[in-house]
Amino acid sequence: MSGDEINAYYTTIRSDGLKGTTAQRHHAMLHRAFQQAVKRRIIPTNPCLQADRPKSVPFIGSYYNAEELKTLLNCVEGDPIRLVIMLAAYYGLRRSEVLGLKWSAVDFTAKTVSIRHKILEEETKSGIVLKGYDVMKTKSSYRTLPLIPHIEEELLAEQARQEEMRTVMRGAYDKKYSEYICVDALGGLITPQYVSSHFQVILKENGLRKIRFHDLRHSCASLLLANNIPMKMIQDWLGHSDMATTANIYSHIDSSSELASANMIEEVLGVTDDEDNPENDKDEKPE
Repeated sequence: MSGDEINAYYTTIRSDGLKGTTAQRHHAMLHRAFQQAVKRRIIPTNPCLQADRPKSVPFIGSYYNAEELKTLLNCVEGDPIRLVIMLAAYYGLRRSEVLGLKWSAVDFTAKTVSIRHKILEEETKSGIVLKGYDVMKTKSSYRTLPLIPHIEEELLAEQARQEEMRTVMRGAYDKKYSEYICVDALGGLITPQYVSSHFQVILKENGLRKIRFHDLRHSCASLLLANNIPMKMIQDWLGHSDMATTANIYSHIDSSSELASANMIEEVLGVTDDEDNPENDKDEKPE
């Protein structure tokens, strides 16, 4: 296989809809495989060295505006992942952060909620299993946010619901995940895979515009930007490691700063001289 053939392969998988980051992973796997072949003297050289590493095109996330979010939240009344959706929309949490929330993270006295855990799925030989991590990806991911009154009401209602189900179902209720907030009717932990797939079902059944579950995070950020919340505060709210990350992702929806720039240019360069005002011609006398 030649470098040109590998490049042709990259072009094919990109045209099939694969993201640049996915194509880069393909490149890394091929590089390792061919390097092993070179090491075992199966081939003389690694053809990936003559191929071009696929480029990653910056992703621009979709998002809901305020009215679309309100419509979505009205549609999920009584749905198994209603609270999951609300936490993602109100706080801009990642899917893993929502599912990793524990009751111990909520301080109903101090009115705060702390993001300290996350839940992820891992593919093993025996299938997909859940893994709980006490360590977040970055230090900035650890954050304590105000407990929004409406979310507090929802959490208290969920707490009462879980207590009622434990009493009614008795031995049939799974107490293994009792420390977690987002569980199903029988106490089982709601999985990331279920959240993503069921979210699409909700959108389709209610005729809502298709977005990813992660785009609720983008929607939260867009609302903050639209209401003139500084980028630094949005960075802290979302748990980004640096402001450059926040700016790179959300600068394209920061229309307020662009409007301010446009107004400034208009004020500086716009026609303001009285002699250019047609109204001034009324008082002029012909010579």
